[in-house]
Amino acid sequence: MTLRARKLGSQGLEVSEIGLGCMGMSQSYGPADEQESIATLHRSIELGSTFLDTAEVYGPFANEELLGRALTGRRDQVVLATKFGFRIDSSRKLRGGTDSRPEHIRAAVEGSLRRLNTDHIDLLYQHRVDPAVPIEDVAGAVSELVKQGKVRFFGLSEAGVANIRKAHAVHPVSALQSEYSLWERNLEPVLIPLLRELGIGLVAFSPLGRGFLTGEVKRAEEYPETDFRRNDPRYQGDNFDANTKAARAVRDVAQALGVKPGQVALAWVLHKGSDIVPIPGTKRRSYLEENVAAASIKLDAAQLEQLDQALAPGVVAGDRYGEAYMKTIDR
Repeated sequence: MTLRARKLGSQGLEVSEIGLGCMGMSQSYGPADEQESIATLHRSIELGSTFLDTAEVYGPFANEELLGRALTGRRDQVVLATKFGFRIDSSRKLRGGTDSRPEHIRAAVEGSLRRLNTDHIDLLYQHRVDPAVPIEDVAGAVSELVKQGKVRFFGLSEAGVANIRKAHAVHPVSALQSEYSLWERNLEPVLIPLLRELGIGLVAFSPLGRGFLTGEVKRAEEYPETDFRRNDPRYQGDNFDANTKAARAVRDVAQALGVKPGQVALAWVLHKGSDIVPIPGTKRRSYLEENVAAASIKLDAAQLEQLDQALAPGVVAGDRYGEAYMKTIDR
């Protein structure tokens, strides 16, 4: 099949309707496998899933370096997104908190360009809102980078209403990246209407609920210490039991269609609007191929209603992050 293009924002950014989240190739989901990760990136390009998402903090730095190696000779075939905004020292350690001072943004972009082995970033996100730096200053710094040709489009990640409006007034925001899926629907009441009012696209990360919606999950304590899901509240205790029951509807629809539950979850996101682009993460070609095939799945009104009701806001048990991570989200 051929993936179609979707527009993010009204400034001219077009990306594949399903992208690829690359974080798990370098952290959070078990040991890295560079050979398979690079093969997955190359296969993604072959399949037309050419919207690749990374960040300086993934690793830190290792994920951008991986993409830089993998995209040698292929850079012009992809739309490359990365993010800035955390303090990372020279030993590649996170040193606490955010840093979106304009001088830091400029330095971070130079580092990302070097690691990615490119002369421009297609979509540059502020990874998290920095409460110490006015968002207008952030937007102004990125605007200068756009004028210099080092960045093509500006994005925000996990930003809230006020900061989206203020940033957009200084330099057009093409995309908001935030968690959105059957599993996590906090954007629906206010933020998605705001994005459509302003003409901003939505890039949906964790559209498979960090794997929960695939049906191939274990309890938190069964994952190794290096796996993010070990500390995910939705994988723990009574939450796990309640969420397994709620996710049964995804399996039921998948069985009726003869497809995988994860493919139904992705198809649901795609049906929610042509201005929404999911970026499921994987480091394996087999899962990539399953994810891309979801673009051909058609859900009828009854199936969409069944899914909407089974995983309605408030049904899923537990916060999507632990307390420390939740504090980084601008809501």
